[in-house]
Amino acid sequence: MNAALEHFAPHHKELRKRLVRIIISIVLAACLVYLFIDQIVAFFMMPLFSAYPALQKLVYTRLTEAFITYLKLSMLLGVVLSFPVVVYQAWMFVAPGLMDHERRLAKIIVFWSSFLFLGGVVFSFFIVLPRLLAFFMSYAGPNLQPLPRLGLYLTFVARMVLAFGIAFEIPFLMFMISRAGLVSAGYFRNKRFYYYIAIVVLAFLLTAGEPTATVLLSFPLFGLYEIGILLGRIFGRKKKPVEDAGSQNSKKG
Repeated sequence: MNAALEHFAPHHKELRKRLVRIIISIVLAACLVYLFIDQIVAFFMMPLFSAYPALQKLVYTRLTEAFITYLKLSMLLGVVLSFPVVVYQAWMFVAPGLMDHERRLAKIIVFWSSFLFLGGVVFSFFIVLPRLLAFFMSYAGPNLQPLPRLGLYLTFVARMVLAFGIAFEIPFLMFMISRAGLVSAGYFRNKRFYYYIAIVVLAFLLTAGEPTATVLLSFPLFGLYEIGILLGRIFGRKKKPVEDAGSQNSKKG
């Protein structure tokens, strides 16, 4: 037992060091966001006001709601801004157990995972969110006045942006799984139909069941899934034909 703990101790220290750096990066990014929180909140409100021009301002019903909401939004955006650091630290934690040529992939992986994450964020905010808000605000009328709360609206937008950013990581995750040899080269290709269904369900849940937004999210995810298959086919780890090698040795014997 003691020997096992001693063996794990270096990994435990390394994990703690990486986690501390991740937490520090998120906190620093959140503090930076909070310095410009008024401008950021105004920017986040623009899609709602564009979807329903008659709405001029949001409301908050608790004294602490605005303050707490600003803190939550700062932390969520801190996670978004520090995402490259999070990916880099996670990769460097597992890098010592990899080959030299695999360690050189760190910069490429950080770049593409960050690019995909940012692509999901931009796509959700500028493409999906305006259409989704237009659908929700279409229920307003002479007998129905919308009074969105500040906390609920900003939390909704931030969570959706974060969820889309994570959803766009599909090719990156597929590449990592194929690279690690956890699945066969043709696994994602053979299971395409089932994963397409899962993507539609995920898009439906992320867009709160709005048909137009579901379609707008599903098709890019289909394309990203196919990119993941292509990357796995090109860069996936090739397994050695153990059985063929064994049969050849037996024939030589």
